[in-house]
Order: sequence, then C-alpha cells, then structure tokens
Amino acid sequence: MPTTLEGLVSVAVTVALVMLSAMVHEVAHGFVAHLCGDDTAKEAGRLTLDPRAHLDPLGSVLLPLMMALLGGPVFAFARPVPYNPYRLRKPRRDELLVALAGPASNLLQALLGTAVFGALLAGGLGSAAYADGPAWWVLDGLLTYVYVNLVLCFFNLIPLPPLDGSKVILYFLKGPARQKYYELQNYSMAILLAALYVLPGLLRVDPLGAYLGATAGRLYAALIGAVL
Repeated sequence: MPTTLEGLVSVAVTVALVMLSAMVHEVAHGFVAHLCGDDTAKEAGRLTLDPRAHLDPLGSVLLPLMMALLGGPVFAFARPVPYNPYRLRKPRRDELLVALAGPASNLLQALLGTAVFGALLAGGLGSAAYADGPAWWVLDGLLTYVYVNLVLCFFNLIPLPPLDGSKVILYFLKGPARQKYYELQNYSMAILLAALYVLPGLLRVDPLGAYLGATAGRLYAALIGAVL
C-alpha cells in the first residue's frame, strides 16, 4: 500500500484514468447500439463523456481505489448504458457487436496511448533531461493508461454476467449448451467474487491474475516494447 506522496499521486492518477476508460467503454456500447438502430442510450442522455452521466460511486471510484491501494490489477465499471435489443435491426448479430464495442474501445484506447507514448519518446521527451520533471509524469501516465485499458478489455471478455464476454459466448451457444450456460449464470457473481478475493486471499491461487498476466500483461509488454 503506497504511503509516500508520490505513491498516493500515482494511485489518484490510476483511478482517474480507469474512470475515464470505463466511461468510454460504456459510451462505445451505446454508440454501436445507436448505429445498429437502437437509440435508447441516446434518449437517456448517455452518449456523452460527462462523468455525471456514467460514474457509479462503488464501481467507478471505491473499487478501483481499493485495488490501486492494494497494488493489484485495477479495473472498474461505470453505470451500464441501457439498450433495447428489440430495437436493433438484426438483434442476434447486433447484440454481439454492442457487447464487443466496450472491450474494443479499451483496446483502441490502449493503442492510442501507445502511439502517443512512442511519439513523445521519438520527440526526445524520454531523455535524461526530463527524467525528474513533469514529462516523467506524462509518460508514466500514458503507460498506466495503456495498461488499465488492456486490463479492462480482457477482464470484460470473461464469459460471466454482467461482463461483456457473457453476451459474446451466448452468440456461439445453441440448444443444450445454451441452456447449461443460462444455469451457470445463476452462480456468476459468486464465481467472480471467489476469483477476485477468496482464492487469492485464502488459497494463494490467483486464476484471474494469471489470466490478466497472460493477456493484458503480455500485450502491454509487446506494445510498449515495440516503441522503446
């Protein structure tokens, strides 16, 4: 847990970037639904980056703050953007597109952050002359922005409600397999809580951390390695 001023500032920056990334994630869901014929989010005033329209006190502030203070992977959720599948032009296909829009927005944000980071390095901002000044905080913030977006992307692809991956996997399931998955959904929150807290805390087994390391962690290393 950070105790220095620098550590606390780093936590605050991380939480702010996670909140921004989560808001863009939700707006992306609503925007793709709008493109597919459903204006529910637009009518509800949710196609905006105004934080007041999206932030959830628990999921957008307290959860990422606690995770940042504990030093683990940081993710968050904003208030879900509403959509009506019955207003989509092609409901089965469009529900998949709406679900994928959130993680895709996080991946695009990570790519954008990487590009800006690389451009600043190419411009000399990473030289020794800037090592201890505001430039260091800008570069460090960009690295954090890339990483938290990759974590949000892959975390939301986990195939358990209420995460986006649950709607993605439903697209590919039919018949008995789909019914079995509906039955599993009754235990999804318990499974998530166990993976987040019970297994790492009591058994020292961290499947979620291993998954994020193998996905978000490796992609982060590849992206940043490519511009260094």
